Amino acid sequence: MGRLFPSQAEGIPRETLISWARRQVPHLRLAAFVAWKTASRWAEVRLLTRPCFVLVSTTKVIIDWGTLPKGRSRNPYCLSKTAVIRGALTQEIAALVRGAGNFSPLTPVTTSQLDGMWAREPRMCRYSAHSIKRGAVDHLVSAKAAGAPFPEHLISRLAKHTTDNVDPTLAQMTVRYTSDVVALARVLRTAEVTEHL
Repeated sequence: MGRLFPSQAEGIPRETLISWARRQVPHLRLAAFVAWKTASRWAEVRLLTRPCFVLVSTTKVIIDWGTLPKGRSRNPYCLSKTAVIRGALTQEIAALVRGAGNFSPLTPVTTSQLDGMWAREPRMCRYSAHSIKRGAVDHLVSAKAAGAPFPEHLISRLAKHTTDNVDPTLAQMTVRYTSDVVALARVLRTAEVTEHL
């Protein structure tokens, strides 16, 4: 199968990323799992702090991206402000968050450092940090094409590609007037797609 945009990073398969992550120190493992489960860029995930994890249980983890430094310049009321992680890897992510204590940032490893680490590993040298997000989105699109029962617009929301005129559920103004981050995260339904990652 040919790639639609061959100049972009090749998507990393789920199994390859998980296999690599499980051989890493806890902060790298946590960052890799969160990047995959939220279809996020490494640069966003590495900056997460403990307060960004607003709910941590064995069945779900809720992340508030709005507390990131980049979030101040970005629209703080955007629909992709939160993500609910559910399904595979959730228990492991929850245990890693609890075991990490109070962290800021989640990992000191930058995007270029991760690219360098992977360049030195034969199984990883064809991937870059952006391969995580690309692989997660590819995985979700394939799952939807195979009949996964979630609305396709949730892929865009999870990947933070959503604009109000595409999203059928909530206007940004509604998000602006919502103070309960956990309730908002549940209403925005990203858990419906994260359980397929």
